[in-house]
Amino acid sequence: MGCLFSLLLFVAALYYGVHIGEVYLRYYRLLDAMRFQAQIAPSIKDNAVIERRLTAAADSILGQTPRFRIDRGPRRITIQTEYSDRVELPFFKHTFVLHPRADAPL
Repeated sequence: MGCLFSLLLFVAALYYGVHIGEVYLRYYRLLDAMRFQAQIAPSIKDNAVIERRLTAAADSILGQTPRFRIDRGPRRITIQTEYSDRVELPFFKHTFVLHPRADAPL
């Protein structure tokens, strides 16, 4: 009986972990796209090009298009956004509010 209970607990933890882990996997994929655009920003003079690329990436990764804020200073570029991702599981409903931010030297 103890082995069955341990197995049930392991499967439940795995089930919840996979679904919550997907939220963070999407976050890191979007953050990677933002970091890449920040790194190549010195060769791109127009912020609209960066925003268009990030909007397309966010749509394919998240299924939604958050608004990106691009601040280009004299020596650095900062790209940031905010979006929410909702997880609904048995006994657990939570909305994660995420704030990815990438910056790089120009």
